[in-house]
Amino acid sequence: MTSTVTTINPYTEQPITEYQLLDKEAAQQAVDNADKCFQSWKLTSIGQRAEYALKLAQVLESHQQQLAQLMTDEMGKVRAQGLDEVQLCAEICRYTAQQASKVLADEERDMDNGRAIISYQPIGVILGIQPWNFPLYQVIRYSIANLMAGNTTVLKHASNVFGMAEKIEAMFIEAGFPTHCYQSLLIDGDTATSLISHPKVQGVSFTGSDEVGKAVAGAAAKLAKKTVLELGSNDAYLILDDADIELAVKTCVKGRIVNNGQTCVAAKRFIVTEKNYAAFKSAFSAAMSSLKMGDPNAEDTDIGPLARADLRDKIHQQVTESIEAGATVVCGCEIPEQTGFFYPPSILENVSPQMPAYDDELFGPVAALIRAKDDTQAMQIANDSRYGLGGGIFSANVGRAVELAKKHFDTGMVNINGYALAQPNLPFGGVKDSGYGREHGGFGLREFVNIKLIMIAASD
Repeated sequence: MTSTVTTINPYTEQPITEYQLLDKEAAQQAVDNADKCFQSWKLTSIGQRAEYALKLAQVLESHQQQLAQLMTDEMGKVRAQGLDEVQLCAEICRYTAQQASKVLADEERDMDNGRAIISYQPIGVILGIQPWNFPLYQVIRYSIANLMAGNTTVLKHASNVFGMAEKIEAMFIEAGFPTHCYQSLLIDGDTATSLISHPKVQGVSFTGSDEVGKAVAGAAAKLAKKTVLELGSNDAYLILDDADIELAVKTCVKGRIVNNGQTCVAAKRFIVTEKNYAAFKSAFSAAMSSLKMGDPNAEDTDIGPLARADLRDKIHQQVTESIEAGATVVCGCEIPEQTGFFYPPSILENVSPQMPAYDDELFGPVAALIRAKDDTQAMQIANDSRYGLGGGIFSANVGRAVELAKKHFDTGMVNINGYALAQPNLPFGGVKDSGYGREHGGFGLREFVNIKLIMIAASD
C-alpha cells in the first residue's frame, strides 16, 4: 500500500490535501532521471542558464498571490511576510543569474614553464533536504545556485508543505527549465536518507535541526560526499551600556516574532547589561504583550499560529522545563484555549545554563531575557552556546560594535543596531553547531563545483 500524507491548515486545524508518497524505487529513478538531464544541462552555457533563472523570477512574481496564500494555508505564515518571501526569491534568481558568469569564469595563472587554467565545473545531482518554515525561499536559494553552476537538483521538502513542493516544480517547468533539471520528490525521511547513497547524488544541501543535520552529514561523509549545512541557532542580541533602548526594543520584537518566531536566524536570547536591564525589560514586555495574535490572512495580525501541533507542544515543553529549572515568566508562556496551533509572544527571565531556554533553540515566539553585569560579560554569555548562526549588537559606538562583531562574536552573521534576514548579495551561513557552507552573495555558486586545475606546459 502506498503511504499518504495529509497537509493541515494550522489556523483552522482542518485538512487541506492528501498526497501519496513516492516509494524508494520511484525516488531512485528520479535521481537517475536527474543524472540523465545533467549530461546535457552541464553543457548548457551559463548565459542560457541565466535566461531560465531570469524567467523563473518573472514566474515567481506572476504567482505571488497564490504562493503567499499557500504559505499561509500550509504553515501559518502571516500573509504580508509570504509576499515578501516571494519577492526575495525573485531577487535571488536575478542576482544569481547576473553573478554566475563572473563567479564561475575560468581563471588563468602563471606556473613554472607554462600556464594554468582554473575552471569551476558542475559535479552532478545535488540532493536538497529543506524545511517548512520558509517553504519557497529555502528551496530557491539552494536550487538556483546549483542549477546556475550546471548541476541538477532533487528536493525532499517537508511533508506539511507538499503543496508548495509541487508548485515549485511546476514553476521551474513554466520557466522553461528542462524536465528533470529540478524535481520535488514527495518522500519521507527514510527515503531521503537512502538517496544519499545513490551513486549519482554528488552532494547534499540540508537545512534543519542540528541533530538531523549531523546525521545527514555523517551519512554523506562515509561516502566522501560534500554537504552544506544550515542548522539551528539560539541567536544572541546584546543590548550594551550605550544602546538606544527604544530602537533595541522595537528591533528585538521584530527579530523574535518574524515568521511567527520560527526562523533559524531569529533573535532568541536577549542579553542586557545591568545598566539597561530594567528599562529594556519593561518596554520589551509591553511591546511583546501588545502584539495581535490571530488569523494570518488578516492585515492587522502580527503573529499567526505555529506550523504544527507538535511544534507548539515542543516549545511549550521547553518553556515548562525551563520554568521548572528556575526561569520565571515575564509574559505569555501558556497555550491559549482557541482553535489553531497558537503560542503567544512570551518572555522568560532568570534564564541560565542547563535550561532549554538558554542552551537550545526555541522555535517559536519565546524570548530568553538574560542579565549581564557589563558589556564584557554580555559578549561572554553570547558566545556561551554550541550554536553560531547569527546575532546582534546594540550600541551607539558603531565602530566598537563592528570590532566586537569581527573579532569576538562567534557567529557567521552579525546585525548592528538592526535586524535583517537573508539578502541576495550577502553570504548566509554559520559556524559551530549551526553548520558550515555559505549561500547567497555568489558563494553558493561554488559550493558544489569541481575546482578543476588544467596545467599547460610551455612549448619549446
